[in-house]
Amino acid sequence: MSDVKGMTYADAGVDINAGAEAVDLMKRHVKRTFRPEVLTDLGGFGGLFALNAAKYQDPVLASGTDGVGTKLMVAFMVDRHDTIGIDAVAMCVNDVLVQGAEPLFFLDYLAVGKLVPERVADIVKGIAEGCCQAGCALIGGETAEMPGFYSPGEYDLAGFVVGVVDRVKIIDGSKITAGDMVIGLPSSGLHSNGYSLARKALLEAGGWQVGSFVKELGRTVGEEMLEPTRIYVRQILPLLEKYEIRGMAHITGGGLSENIPRILPAGCKVVLNPLAWPGKPVFSLIQKTGNIAVEEMNRTFNMGIGMVLVVPAAQAEAVMADLGGRGEKAYLIGKVEQGQAVVEYRPEEV
Repeated sequence: MSDVKGMTYADAGVDINAGAEAVDLMKRHVKRTFRPEVLTDLGGFGGLFALNAAKYQDPVLASGTDGVGTKLMVAFMVDRHDTIGIDAVAMCVNDVLVQGAEPLFFLDYLAVGKLVPERVADIVKGIAEGCCQAGCALIGGETAEMPGFYSPGEYDLAGFVVGVVDRVKIIDGSKITAGDMVIGLPSSGLHSNGYSLARKALLEAGGWQVGSFVKELGRTVGEEMLEPTRIYVRQILPLLEKYEIRGMAHITGGGLSENIPRILPAGCKVVLNPLAWPGKPVFSLIQKTGNIAVEEMNRTFNMGIGMVLVVPAAQAEAVMADLGGRGEKAYLIGKVEQGQAVVEYRPEEV
């Protein structure tokens, strides 16, 4: 008889006990997000959500999925993991919001090389915070321990959201017409896009470390780069009941130059005044340090505007006042003209 000890899952690098501990640590964060429509508790095989169909004439489900990209690498370098989940939620919920949909529930997928319960709990804490900001429930997720697939300390994170909108209230940009005005809501900074270029400019060309304090930023490079993506749900949903919002664009990868044309109908272009909103120091620093052309900046970064609304000219002032009255900064940044579906930049013209 062999004296060799039988192998276990733990010997192969997967710690089931650590997984159970992580679930226990994350429970209180997850339950913060529950809405009355949630029918299941944490730990089941699937999440159940009872859609209140009485609220809608003809409900249409809207879905979205996204990740955080190479912003994760900054989290690894700083060793801070309690905000990156907000980014995962924001990238998803803002995308369904632009269709006029209210986010209902969210699911996450977290893959790690080695499961550290406290770190997983921190990540889920951020996801739960994002869900609370968006008003959606975190009803499920998957944490996969994959030894040998990820380097020590690394992980990947993706999110999935489902929202709902009445068919007659879907916003798709088809009603946009020449003469409409463009309103911009400020970003918190880089959000979750352009990090490959940002890291190259700041950490390579600039020579800073994530712990370096930079006077222009007023904080460290790592703190600036980990600033969470803004979630615009609570700012925008009230507008949809009172005004004719003809189009919305979430300014992600591709910047203003690439995202706004996605909602423009044939025969319309947008003219933006880049002096109409205050710039953020991080973009100036990246451009200067990386010697990056303005055109490249505009099609890579949000440049300080995270969400764009297109409204009839007659309603623009009222929409701005509504946002301002609820403490939200908003800027009249451009207008719609006849032309091909592109973005043009004309300082001081709007």
